[in-house]
Amino acid sequence: MKRFKLVSAIVLIAFSAAACSSKTATDAPSSNPSNPSSPAAATAAPAKEVTLKIGLPGSYDITSKKIIDGFQAKYPNIKLQIEEAPWADFTTKIVTNIAGNNAPDIWLQENAVIIGYGMRGVAENLEPYIKRDLKTDDYIESLLSAKTPDGKIYGIPHGVNPNALVYNKKIFQQNNVPFPTDNWTYQDMLDAAKKLTKDTDGDGKTDIYGFQTASSIAQGWIPWIKSTGGSALDAGLTKATFTDPKTIEGLTRWADTILKDKISPTREMQTNQNYFQNEKTAMTFLQYSGQVNLNKNKPDLDWDVVKVPIGFDGKRFVPTVVNQWLIYSKAKPEAKEAAWTFLKYYLSDEAQTFLSESGASLPVKKTVLAALEKSTSKPANKQAFTKGVEEAGGTLDENPSWNQWRAAATPILNDILDGKKSPADGAKEIQQKVQSVLDENK
Repeated sequence: MKRFKLVSAIVLIAFSAAACSSKTATDAPSSNPSNPSSPAAATAAPAKEVTLKIGLPGSYDITSKKIIDGFQAKYPNIKLQIEEAPWADFTTKIVTNIAGNNAPDIWLQENAVIIGYGMRGVAENLEPYIKRDLKTDDYIESLLSAKTPDGKIYGIPHGVNPNALVYNKKIFQQNNVPFPTDNWTYQDMLDAAKKLTKDTDGDGKTDIYGFQTASSIAQGWIPWIKSTGGSALDAGLTKATFTDPKTIEGLTRWADTILKDKISPTREMQTNQNYFQNEKTAMTFLQYSGQVNLNKNKPDLDWDVVKVPIGFDGKRFVPTVVNQWLIYSKAKPEAKEAAWTFLKYYLSDEAQTFLSESGASLPVKKTVLAALEKSTSKPANKQAFTKGVEEAGGTLDENPSWNQWRAAATPILNDILDGKKSPADGAKEIQQKVQSVLDENK
């Protein structure tokens, strides 16, 4: 991929349950016309009735019901069994289901998880199906974000969720501060935030903050360490780099927004209210899916977005989350083909339009993405997301032990943001803990 810098060589936690089920896993059927279950032999939906079990973490809040209903109407011979649950519940239960060989035929999870499943023999290799049925030029480059170095593709994007910088127009106008632009740098953002941080009633307490600093990875510390040229892991994703001076600089600038510059509410304060929705902060980083609740809860709020600013190192980095559909490698051949039929429908203009309308993530079909950019719904500058991810999209230093090392680092990162530990001291502690996790999972 030329510009969309999603790391293709990432894998997930070595689930022991998944490892147990990998012994008899197979790749997608080879292109053998004599094999009725092979991609070459089945170029359309199965004519006979077949049952397809679809797992929906997050239920219809994540996957538009219009897509499910549209597919069922188009392929009445494929009888759907929908297994829906809240995201956290589903992702916990699926590990047990895989171990018991009773997982759905198709479901979605994070990109790193899906590639990890592929490496463990749980996810079907979709490369033969894609080669057979899709014109990849019709889609943005993230279509192949689940591709491994050896050419296997274990997922089809459910959608793409990049970050942008969201801002409250009224707060800027009231303070005679020019609106952000797509050419802003982090320093521009900080300078404006200082001007916009106000004690409006003279009681000595800040009422409006210029920026809201998140503690999370995608909208919090990752964009800040990337803005200074730092990273959590090295290029090979096997060595922690938290003690790199560039990473420490990024952590320092991140914490300084609260502790030194005081342009952001504290982490504790943010647990009590949504500062941006309540018009108590002028700017923050927003993941694309966040605009759904923003428009729903505050339909009259006057806001827009620009690209994530250019970093202190002169480069732009747009944190991007990609969820992927996988086909269960141990599903019956007819269920696999039905699942692939679902994915082909999911990538069609009709289903991608339903996805676009839901706002849950960006579509990957170019024609639908182009239509989205021209739509009049907020935000007006949708290209801040679409062009931002095209220019500088990147993942979150994901690797096989991504969930584990994040869990080890998070409490210390919170201490840094709360001022309980200095960035340098905290980075040393994180370095040791994260590297220990990496070494244990070689």
